[in-house]
Amino acid sequence: MSEASPYTPSGNGTTQAEREALSDEMARTAFQRKVVTHAAAEDVLADAIEFFRARGYRAGRTGRPNQVYVLGGREGILPRVTAEISIQPNVGKARATLVTISGFGPRLQEHLRAFAEHVRAKRRDR
Repeated sequence: MSEASPYTPSGNGTTQAEREALSDEMARTAFQRKVVTHAAAEDVLADAIEFFRARGYRAGRTGRPNQVYVLGGREGILPRVTAEISIQPNVGKARATLVTISGFGPRLQEHLRAFAEHVRAKRRDR
């Protein structure tokens, strides 16, 4: 059996080199942060949906409790960008809310960073 050349298309019409370029771009633009707040989980979820919809992304609840999805179109070489915001209420002695933010995309990465700062700023305003 011969090795597949980097120019051989896979089953979905992309070459191995193209898939590697997409994987590298996803890794380069990945964003992962955890933020602690004392806001109610429902308020943080609603705020996340509103925040990302205002920036042109599709956002809404997933089928899992305390989780929001964020979907965007093409950014750079990536055909679609995605993010996930998960909430874990009542963490620790202070019963804080832990917000986990993760996603990828050149522009989405900046919006995810802005959302993390937005949650932190609301915490300081309390």
